[in-house]
Order: sequence, then structure tokens, then C-alpha cells
Amino acid sequence: MTDQNKIKYLQEQIHRLSEIGVALSTEKNTDRLFEMILDEATRITKADGRTLYTVDENGNLRFEILSNDTMNQKMGGTSGVEIPYYPVKLYLSNGEPNNSNVSAYVALTGETVNIQDAYETKKGFDFTGTKAFDQKNNYRSKSFLTVPLKNHENEIIGAMQLINARDEQGNVISFDKNMQEQVESLSSQGAVALTNKRLVEELKTLFEAFIKLIATAIDKKSEYTGGHCERVPVITMMLADALENTKDGKFKDFTMNPEERYELYIAAWLHDCGKVATPPHVVDKSTKLETIFDRIELIRTRMEILKRDAEIAFLKRQLNGNVPGNFDQMYYDQIKEIDENMQFLESCNIGGEFMLPEKQERVKNIAKQQIYLGDETQPFLSREEVKNLNIPKGTLLAEEREIINDHIVITIEMLEQLPYPKQLKNVPEFAGGHHEKLDGTGYPKGLKGNEMSTQAKIMAIADIYEALTAADRPYKDGKKLSQAMRIMGYMKNDYHIDEELFEIFVKSGVYKKYADKYIADTQIDKVDEDAVLD
Repeated sequence: MTDQNKIKYLQEQIHRLSEIGVALSTEKNTDRLFEMILDEATRITKADGRTLYTVDENGNLRFEILSNDTMNQKMGGTSGVEIPYYPVKLYLSNGEPNNSNVSAYVALTGETVNIQDAYETKKGFDFTGTKAFDQKNNYRSKSFLTVPLKNHENEIIGAMQLINARDEQGNVISFDKNMQEQVESLSSQGAVALTNKRLVEELKTLFEAFIKLIATAIDKKSEYTGGHCERVPVITMMLADALENTKDGKFKDFTMNPEERYELYIAAWLHDCGKVATPPHVVDKSTKLETIFDRIELIRTRMEILKRDAEIAFLKRQLNGNVPGNFDQMYYDQIKEIDENMQFLESCNIGGEFMLPEKQERVKNIAKQQIYLGDETQPFLSREEVKNLNIPKGTLLAEEREIINDHIVITIEMLEQLPYPKQLKNVPEFAGGHHEKLDGTGYPKGLKGNEMSTQAKIMAIADIYEALTAADRPYKDGKKLSQAMRIMGYMKNDYHIDEELFEIFVKSGVYKKYADKYIADTQIDKVDEDAVLD
């Protein structure tokens, strides 16, 4: 070969290695990355057989890809064929390094091993297993090139082994110096690409773990809402899958690539992260009078004082002999009234769907009764107690509900501060939009349907459905499936949730699939889907 041809050849090789380096760095599939490394090594050497190992969590060499052209053998990688061999141990049972195995030796030392003929080598490697394989399969393993894969910290992360280099005529030859140098360069690029991918995966795993840690902390913060942050992503992704499978309607062209799916998944996990700032006494307010403790106990004590005072008055009049004929009955009626008022206030203290005006008026009348406490006479109920007991729906005052609602504002503020990569840039919008309504009456921004993303609409349905069916809320029991779906049907008719999206939620059976796994059997009943969608 002339000098000019040598220069041209080297230029071509450099250009090729640059191309493969770029290709390796952009490949996201690990199995395909492995195959690209071996494919390029085969192109350089025309090797008949090739194996790629990685160091596993136990410090051994795990088979990732094993292939041989002559034997028409391909296992591991994207082949779908499992490699039936145990990992190669780097250390023997006595703790000594497994230097007799060429692959183990390379992984232990970081040195390339180039063997011209395995049957005649004097380098101290044990090829007994190789020879037995050859005899069984009528094959001849001759030349071996085993190269380490090192990461950016010069740590061994695997090894690549090539068997039987071939010339242009297909004859088995040794791996020459030029081949070895090119394969070593390739292994270096491949190792860097593999390391980078692993670092990305590790960072992704750490990121997800941190997100789930936050969600778990929010759920653990309240014994009543535990699991909400975990369950909403389940419903969200189930509905997203159903949406991608729909064949008609306005969502027929809706698709998400893996990055977009991941973005929605992360948003679902973070949708309530602002609740870290919500006071527990508001989140956990199971009764109308509850703060640090349920103040109904104070009212119960006052009722006992009223009964005591009635009894004292009764006994004093008996002692004085100034007792009307029906006095006993008057006393018993008074005690009965006190008990009935107490039972009534206890029932009012439990939040419900709606408190009638006449009940609210009765609370006010009870409040006007006088009781002697602390050396003074005062109304039986304080203004604050009346205000709380007359909450028309649920257990929260307007100002407390505002505190609850403010969690979404905090969620958006928190999420907008994070330096997202471009594939996660929509997380704040998706997570922050799940309390918006199509008619513009939602919060915090009052967005209308055309201003909301499909992903935010998906999360809105997921959040509502989980809240309605959850059996761990302080103010209510989990609703029957039919009740929950009927309420969501009303919300659809009121333009609070997307009608067509809700229809997919129903007809695809997402609500049933979720219910079967996450809702108590006692809550699951028959749903009239036609009536719900009407």
C-alpha cells in the first residue's frame, strides 16, 4: 500500500469512527447501543463471532449479546433470545482473581488480550470450555481479541470479545495491530456512550425517586389523603392510553411519544406538591369544629353543665317543697331537650353534601341559650362555633377552602422554579391545570376549555375520579361507583370536564379497570353508562 493510500485509508477510518461515535452518543436504546458497537467491530475485523459483556451488580461479567455468523447464532440484544449462560465470575470461590478466563482477566486488568490461536497459546488462559464447545458444534475457535470497556473514570464496565477475524476470502486470520487499535478506539467510544446513557438513566431514576419521595411525604402528611398522589398518576396514564387508542372524534389524532408520556407521568406525580405548605389542621379537618382537636367535646361538656344545673334546680325545689305537680315531667323534658340538642349538634358537626336552612336556624337558636361559665353568663355557642357548625357543605369554612385551593398556586410556583429540560417544560402547565374547568369557573387561572391542554384535561378527570371514590377522606366515605360516575356525568353536562374525554373514560372501561384494582368491593356497583353519558 502506497503512502497516499495509507493516508486515505486512515482518513476513512477516522471519519468512520467519528460517525459511529456520533451514532453511539445519540442512541437511546441500550440493546441497540450494544449491537452498534459489535456491528462496527465486525465491520473492522470481519469477526465470525462476537460477545459483549457488562459488569453486573455483583461484580461479574454478564452476557449482553452473543452471536456467531457461521453457526447462525444470535442471542441477547434485540434478538429476543435469552442467553442461557451464567455470568463469568471475576473471582474464584477462594477469593483469587479468575485470571485463567480471558474475559475475566481483561475485566480485572484493563488490558487488551490478542490471541492468534487459542489452541496453541502460551499465555496461561484456560480454553478447555472453548475446545469442548468446538467439538460439540464442529467449530474451530482460533483467533481471539478481547478488549475492555472503560468509563470516564477509567473503571471497567464491561468487555468485548471477537472471535476469528477473516480476510476478504473468508479465511480465518489473526487480529492484526491495526484491527486491535481500531477496536480499542471503538470500545472507548462505546464505553463513553454507554456510561453517558447509564448516567442519564441514573439521574432519571434519582429524579423519579425524589418526586415520589415528595408525593409520599404529602400523602403521609395526612392520614386521610394517603395514596392520592400515587393513585392519580395511575388513572392519568390509563386514560392517556385509552385516548391514544381512540379511532374517531376530536382526539383521533392524539398521540404521545415516550418523552411526552414521561412528561405527563411526572406532572401527575407532582400535581399536588403545593400541599406541603397546606396546614395539616385544614387538610385533616374531619369535622366542622375540628382544629387541633374536635371542639364538639367542649360543647358536650357545656351540655353536661346544663344538665347539672337543671338537676341542681330540680333538687333545690324539692328541698324547698315548692314543686308543681308536673315538675318531674318538666325536668325530664328539659334533660331530653338537652340530649336532643346535643345529638343534633353532633350530626351538624359531621360534614355533608348540603345543610338545610332550617337546621342552620336551629343552630343559631341553640347558640342563644345562656350558660354560666367562668363567673359569667354567656351564649351557649360562640360566634365561631356557630359559623363552623353552619358550614353548608363539607367541613371547611370559605377561608379554609381558600387555603386548600391555594395549594395549586403554590404547586405552580414551585414547579415553575425548576430548570426543566425541554422534554419536561410543560410539567407546570399540566400539573397546575387539573383544577381548571372548561366553563372558566375553575382555579387558579379561570382557564376555559380552549385554553387548557389535553393533558391537563386528562389530569382533571383523574383527580376528580380519585377524590370521589377515595375511602380515606376526613369528611366523607368513598362513594359508590355509580354515584361517582353520576356526579362526573353532571360535571360533564355543566362543562366542568371535557365531554368527549369523559366519554372515552367511560366507554374504554378505564373507570372499571381502576376500580377493580383500587376501589373497595363494597363501593363497586353497576353503572348505567348510557345514563351517565346522557
